[in-house]
Parts: sequence; C-alpha cells; structure tokens
Amino acid sequence: MARITVEDCIDKFPSRFELVLVAANRARKLYAGETSNIEKDNDKNTVIALREIAEETLSIEQLKNDLIEEYQTVTFNDEEEIEDLSDKDIESNESEKNPIENLSNDDATIEDNISSNKESLIQDEANANNSPELTDDNSQKKLDNSENI
Repeated sequence: MARITVEDCIDKFPSRFELVLVAANRARKLYAGETSNIEKDNDKNTVIALREIAEETLSIEQLKNDLIEEYQTVTFNDEEEIEDLSDKDIESNESEKNPIENLSNDDATIEDNISSNKESLIQDEANANNSPELTDDNSQKKLDNSENI
C-alpha cells in the first residue's frame, strides 16, 4: 500500500492552504457517510481524500464548490432574490452615508446613556483620587494600625 503525500496533490492547487481546506472538507464528508470514488484499502478518510485529489476522481472545481457551499450562509434560489437583495443593499448604503441624521429615538437614548456613563466614570475617578475609599476589612485594619502608630 503506497502512501499519499501532499506533494502528490500540490500541483492541483495553487497553494498548500487551499489543498488542506479542500482535503479536510472532503475527509469530513467521507466521515459523514458519502461514498468514496476509489477503493478504501483500509485507509483513513484523510488519506482517501488526498488519494481522490491526486487521482482527480472528483473535479477540482467540484471540490472547491463543495468547500464554498459548506461555509456559505446565504443561498439564492433564483435571480429575483439576488436583484431584491442588491436593491436592499443600495438602500442601506445610502442610509449609512450620514448615520447621525438617521438616529432613531432608541439610538439617541443609547448615546445619551453612554455619555452620562462616561461622565459618571470621570466623576468617580476624580473622587477616588481625592479621598481614598476602603472597600474591605483588611484595608480598614491597615488604616487603623497606621493611625495608632
């Protein structure tokens, strides 16, 4: 049984990274139950995937498309959906040109809360710098001991 190496497959892809991604995706599919296009010969799924790539039992484009479909989150059924989506993108891009003008009341409230929180944090920090606050019993004991000395 001859072992397959990455060097046997690297001429099929422009980079090793792409080869690894495609081979790993194919191995996961084999593990999930897809049938292999070659004899298994008691090999593991990763070796089988590399052998399939080296022997080109699956087209390189098909392997790439399988990888893309694996990670694709949006699918399109027909051209109308694509056109609708592109129209929505154009509208949303126009509304994002000046986001200050498009603030709703909720957004304005959030901004007010953020600015008031910043002001209170600044005030708390100024108060902490002027008078030391004791937060635990050990600090209080240390302060009492220093006063006794």
